[in-house]
Amino acid sequence: MSMETPGKTEPVLKVSGLSVAAGGREILSDISFELHPREILSVIGESGSGKTVLARAIASWLSDPLRITGGSVRFRGTDLLRDPGLARRLAGREIAYVGGNPAGALDPTMTVGSQLVEKLRAVRPEISAAEARKKAIRLLNAVRIPAAARRFDEYPFQYSGGMMQRAMIVDALISDPALLIADNITQPLDVTVAAQILKLMRELNAEFSTAVLFICSSLPVACDASDRVMVLNAGRVAEIQTPPRLIAAPQSAYTAQLIRELPRLWDDSPHSPRAVAAAPVPVLSIRDVARAYHIRRRGEARLSVVQAVRNVSFDVFQGDNFGVVGESGCGKSSLMRLLTGLERPDRGEILFDGEDVGSASPARLRQMRRKFQLVLQDPYGSLPPQWPIGKILEEPLKIHGLGTAGERRERARAVMNEVGLPESLCHDLTSRLSAGQRQRLNVARAMILEPKLLIMDETLSALDQTEQGKLLDLFERLQAQHGFTYIFISHDLTMVRRVCSRIAVMYLGEVVEVAPNERLFFDPGHPYSRALLSAAPTLEPRRYRPEDCLLEGEPPSPIDLPPGCAFAGRCPHAFERCSRENPALSDRGNRALAACFLNDLTPGTIETEKTYA
Repeated sequence: MSMETPGKTEPVLKVSGLSVAAGGREILSDISFELHPREILSVIGESGSGKTVLARAIASWLSDPLRITGGSVRFRGTDLLRDPGLARRLAGREIAYVGGNPAGALDPTMTVGSQLVEKLRAVRPEISAAEARKKAIRLLNAVRIPAAARRFDEYPFQYSGGMMQRAMIVDALISDPALLIADNITQPLDVTVAAQILKLMRELNAEFSTAVLFICSSLPVACDASDRVMVLNAGRVAEIQTPPRLIAAPQSAYTAQLIRELPRLWDDSPHSPRAVAAAPVPVLSIRDVARAYHIRRRGEARLSVVQAVRNVSFDVFQGDNFGVVGESGCGKSSLMRLLTGLERPDRGEILFDGEDVGSASPARLRQMRRKFQLVLQDPYGSLPPQWPIGKILEEPLKIHGLGTAGERRERARAVMNEVGLPESLCHDLTSRLSAGQRQRLNVARAMILEPKLLIMDETLSALDQTEQGKLLDLFERLQAQHGFTYIFISHDLTMVRRVCSRIAVMYLGEVVEVAPNERLFFDPGHPYSRALLSAAPTLEPRRYRPEDCLLEGEPPSPIDLPPGCAFAGRCPHAFERCSRENPALSDRGNRALAACFLNDLTPGTIETEKTYA
C-alpha cells in the first residue's frame, strides 16, 4: 500500500510511523501518509479508531495520559515532534483546526466579527484593525454568510448551526494556514448545510492552496469530500485509496464491511420500515400549532417577532415511527419543546391521548410525562457526571414515587440489561462510558417509566455509522417488546429511511410535506423534499441530481417572512402565484400531503405559469 499521492509538489505534511499510547495501551500504531497543497485527505473509521487522536497529535494538542511513542510529523520538512515550541507557534497560524462543535467555540459575550479580528491581529500584529475587519468580512462573504457586513456585528447566538460552522471555517482560514484540520465539521449539520460546507471546503482548498485533513465518521461524506480516503481500524491504517477505487475494490475486509453496512436510501433493504395501519385515535395529535419569540435586534428599539413554528398539524398513531426532518433553523427543536411541554404554544392544540399538553397544569404535566419521554442529542451534556449510573436510572422512579428503594434498584438493573449495558457498571460514573453507551443509558432512563411515546431529538447524530446501526437495532427490538411509538427528529435521511413509517418535512417553521416512507423517498411532493434528498450523502446512484435541486445560502429570516410561499426564493420551479399565496397542505392520495401549487397543475400548465414568473 502506497502512502504517497501523485504529483510533483512537496508535501505540506508527512507523517511517518506515528504511534500514540495511553497508560500502556496503544491508541495509534505506525500511521504513515502524505498530504500535499490543494489536496483533501479524508480519515474515516468508527468510534475509537483513533481519528481525533490523530488530528490532535498533528495539531500538537495531545494531553495526559496520551503520549506519542514513536514516529515523526513533518510540516514543510520540519519534524514538529522534535520542536514543540515551533509546533505551538504554528498552531492557529500555519496549522488551523476546526472542530465539530461550533456552538461552544466562540465567546458568547463578544460579536463574531470582533473575535475574528482579534484572532487575525494576534497572529498578524502588523495588520491594522480596519484591514482585519475588511479581510474578515471578505471571508464571511466567501463562506456565503448572508449580509456579511451586518452579521459581522452579531453575537454567536444569533447565528444558525450552519452559519456558526462557516464562521469557524473563517476563524481557521483568516490567518492563511497551509494546513487545515477539519474534525467532524459536518456530522452535527443537516444535509443541505453539510453539502454546502463540503462544496465550500473544496472551493477554499483550491483558492488558498490549503491542504485539508478531513476527519469524518461517514464514508459517503468522506468520498464526496476528498481526493483520497484513509481508513483507520483500531488505530492502524487499513488502506489509503481514491474514493472510486475504495468503493469499487476495497483492499481490507474492514472497509468492505463498512460499505456493506451502509444504510441505503433507495434500495429495498430488509430494514426498510413497513407502513403502520392508522389506529382509530391518534396517540399524539397536533392541530394548527404556532410558537413565536420576541427578541430585540442590535440597533433597534422595537422588539422583533421570530415565527419559529407556524400552523403545524399532523397525527402520530400507535406503533408509528414518525420522522421530522428539515434544515437547521426549520423549527424542529422548537416543535420538540412544544411536544414535550417544555414550552406552551401561542396557538393550537397538542393532544396526547386526547388531553391537551399545552394547557395542562404543572402537576398534571408531570403525571403525563410518565407516558412520553425525551431522549436528547448530546450523549455527554445530557447526563449528570457526578452521579453513578444506577442513581441516574432510579431518579425518575423516585420523582414519580414509584416502588421501594429495592424495587427501584431491581428495575434499574433490568432496564440496563434491556439496552445492553452490563449490570457491573451500576456504581460507575458516566465518564467510563463511550458515546454509544451513554446514549444507551439515555434510552434506559427514558424507558424506565414504561412510556407510551419516545421523542428522539437528533439522538444518534453524534455517533458514528457503526454505533448508529447498533442503536437502531436496539430501537427495533424495544419497540417489538414494548410497543413504543417513536418520533424521530433528525437531519439524517438514511436513518429516517430505515426507521420511520411516516415522515413530516419542515421548512421555516411550517410542515410542507407529510408522506409514508416509500412515497417521500421515491415520489416527493415538494421541491424542498427533493433538495434534501439530493444532498443526502450516499454511495448509491442518486435519484435526484444536486445540480438540479441543491439549495444555496440560508432560508429567509423567520423575522421578515416573504409574502407567499416561504420557499419560493430558493425554488427552481417557482412561478408567479408562489410569490402571492402561501400553499396549504393538500391531499396527494394514500395518506400523502404536500404544500405546493405544482401538485395542482398538469405539466403543460406548469410551463404556462412559469412564463409569468
